[in-house]
Amino acid sequence: MKKIISLFMVLTMVLSLAACSTNQSPSESTPEESSSQTNESTPTPSNTNGKNLVVYFSMPDNVDDSTVVIDGETLGNTQYMAYVIQETVGADIFRIEPETPYPTDHDELVDLASEEQSNNARPAIKDTIENFDTYENIFVGYPNWWGDMPMILYSFFDEYDFSGKTIIPFNTHGGSGFSGTISTIKELEPNAEVLDGKSISRNDIQDAEQEIVDWVNSLDLKQAEEQPDSSAEAQQEIVDWVNSLDLKQAEEQPDSSAEAQQPTMGRFLYLCRFGYE
Repeated sequence: MKKIISLFMVLTMVLSLAACSTNQSPSESTPEESSSQTNESTPTPSNTNGKNLVVYFSMPDNVDDSTVVIDGETLGNTQYMAYVIQETVGADIFRIEPETPYPTDHDELVDLASEEQSNNARPAIKDTIENFDTYENIFVGYPNWWGDMPMILYSFFDEYDFSGKTIIPFNTHGGSGFSGTISTIKELEPNAEVLDGKSISRNDIQDAEQEIVDWVNSLDLKQAEEQPDSSAEAQQEIVDWVNSLDLKQAEEQPDSSAEAQQPTMGRFLYLCRFGYE
């Protein structure tokens, strides 16, 4: 009877300690984009992949050539390119959104973009990347607006320190490619390595998946190393500790109470709180 009680209490402690030691990482949901921007929320990346981050700005309007339809889902041109890169390289993703939403009407958006460029504006960005320093390779995507990056990209480069990082630009365009934006990024971030990047016409983006995949693979970026399962290690340590207990010897002590023969509740609470001794 004493042995049954002993095993029951030890099993309870093992299961409880395993629950205490399990870390649940927050999952990152990729935002869905339609032709409207106002109902979309952008999560801060949780850095589940360690090395690589895809940052993009995509502002589809009510003109068909600003979007693609993939498996029935309507995506902005640059957004689609960002998604393919993310899936190929194994990266976290962050969408740049203005604090004040841009219009989705094409003419209004064109006028706003021109006005921001004329004023050298720095539109405020709605969200921040809290763990930016932990990333090594940053893909930065944007459409070509008036032969330049959208001004909100200047806000982005002003906000973060890219020293020692690798910047990999990508963009979509209506015929002008990158224009001079690669040189601009190099000037904005002189302490970063800026690669030549990839530019795809809006006329070709619908069928460009394999082209994007081949380009990303040609970069030979290191995938994030798989992190060990800390919960499995903790459970194994608990099992080893349980096996080290001389339960049979405890059962043969006729005058000891069952409670005295068990590992103390104090030890259990200590392990649950601090993990290991």
